[in-house]
Amino acid sequence: MATTEAAPGQQLPDDREILDWELFGTASRALAQSVVDSGFEPDLVVAVARGGLLPGGAISYALGTKAVGTLNVEFYTGVDERLPDPVVLPPLLDTDALAGLRLLVVDDVADTGETLALVQRLMTAHCAEARTAVLYAKPHSIVNPDYVWRRTDRWITFPWSDQPPVQRTAE
Repeated sequence: MATTEAAPGQQLPDDREILDWELFGTASRALAQSVVDSGFEPDLVVAVARGGLLPGGAISYALGTKAVGTLNVEFYTGVDERLPDPVVLPPLLDTDALAGLRLLVVDDVADTGETLALVQRLMTAHCAEARTAVLYAKPHSIVNPDYVWRRTDRWITFPWSDQPPVQRTAE
């Protein structure tokens, strides 16, 4: 099966976590429940694009938080292949609008943790408080997210990235 996870010529590891759509729904609700149980009430959910878009949306619905923003960050180029450092891409989030707000930064995984660390630094500089939530955290991450659904050291296949981009069909 071709996927968007592997760079050309790469093979996906056989031993990996596989998150399907049904389990994603369960995981998102459980992660949102842990936020609620902690007493934290975010004013805004910031989804780290692209992997955090769907978890961020699902968690914002589960929390009843209507304000959702995104921050585009590029880091991974393939399975365990990445740029030297994460890079914030345009369009940028209006950081002036964050003053005094409590933010929940959501991503799909804290692998190295570098993306989450970058986003948390940027958000913390402009808001009252920024906490982090991820579906998965890996043991070697430089960030220990505030909320984690599952911890693993395996590669993760997400339902939104397990297929190649669609192609134009012949007319």
